[in-house]
Formats: sequence, structure tokens, C-alpha cells
Amino acid sequence: MQNLYQNILQAKKNCQKLLAILIDPEKVSIEKAIVLSNKIKESPATHIFVGGSTFSGTHLDELISVIKTITQLPVLIFPGHPYQISNAADGILFLSLLSGRNPEYLIEHHINSVEVLERSDLEIIPTGYLLIDGGIETAVQRVSQTQPIDRNNMELVYKTAKAGEFLGKKLIYLEAGSGANQHVSLEMIRFVSQNIQIPLIVGGGIRTIGMIKAVQNAGADLVVIGTAFEKDTNFFDYD
Repeated sequence: MQNLYQNILQAKKNCQKLLAILIDPEKVSIEKAIVLSNKIKESPATHIFVGGSTFSGTHLDELISVIKTITQLPVLIFPGHPYQISNAADGILFLSLLSGRNPEYLIEHHINSVEVLERSDLEIIPTGYLLIDGGIETAVQRVSQTQPIDRNNMELVYKTAKAGEFLGKKLIYLEAGSGANQHVSLEMIRFVSQNIQIPLIVGGGIRTIGMIKAVQNAGADLVVIGTAFEKDTNFFDYD
């Protein structure tokens, strides 16, 4: 599967809103992946992200292969570490944690992943990743040892996102964190989306279909849900 980024750009141009379901391999066995994949196949999801902050298992390739076989959807790696790279996927969000100042997550992990990525067929999509305070300490915060940006600091979030765009990032990802009490505010999403030219991804703390629609209407080009679907595979049946 090729041209993942071009397809996202085209969707933005056509005002088509995208939806990704995030699967954390730390929490999902092969057996559970089969169940989730069959439910995803019936959902409005357009993409699947696979990854997590703490995963260090050995079933990533098999997990992704199962997901792709059942859903036929594009699968992108959402890596927390270089060892979470799998050539079974279609692409990878090459994340730089722009909101933090930990060099490991700004560039060091990227350097350590070069050899693996050069041998892969993955489409590599440079992504500026911003962690926004979602009301609780998240796994991303603990693992990366960085502080999220205050959810009311609109100017800093905008400037950080814009700096990412100037640096050549192809996507900006505003993340409140897995299981966050609050998703990124609609005002922040609206302000950032109106002031960057590249597609905007928003995830974390989105628990209902109504929230998905509100975040999309505020300007997110691609919304990500994970915990809500993981806890209730009938999530989309309530629409």
C-alpha cells in the first residue's frame, strides 16, 4: 500500500474527515486482535495505528499481519521506541516529541532506527508530536520524561506546531494521552488547524462518537481513538 501521505493530503483537500483506531500491542493479544479487527472492519475507521509507549513484546509482526488480513485498512506504526518498527505495516509516523526537550524523543531514537527503516518498505511520514495536558499523568509523559503543554497555553501550542511545519514535518499530532480525562480543547484544535497548512491529527481522551464529530468539526483532519474502542468494541454501534 503506497502513497499514504498523499491520500491524507487529498482527503484534507476534499474535506474528508479520517478516523484511526489505535491498537496498543502491549494490551492486545493475537486472539483479541482478531476480535478487534472484525469490529474495526464494520466501523467507519479509515486507518489503524499500532504502537504504545511501553510495548517490548515479540508479536508485533504477527499482530499487524492479522489486522491487515482482516480489515484491509492501511496500518501505520505509532512507535514509542525503535524496537516497535515492523515491516508488516504500511507506514510509520516518524514522531518527534516537539513539546518536550528530551533529546531521545527529539532525534536520538530516530538515529537509532535508521538502519531498520532503510531495510524496510515502510512509508515514512515525519510527524510533529505535541503532548497536551489531559488532566492526568499519561504513559507518554512518564516514559518520555517530558511535561505536557498546559491545555490553556494556546500560543505555545500554535508556535510549536508551526515550528514543526517550518521544520518540514508533514503532519502535526496533538495528543492528550491515552485515557486522558480531557481531550484537546476544541478552541485549541480550531486555532492550530486554521494556522497550519499541513494535516492535523488529534487523539487522547475522545470517548464518544459525539466527541469524534466535535473534534473533526473543530478542524482535526484525522481523529484517533484507542482506549474507548478497546474497552467497548461495540463503540460504533451506538451512533
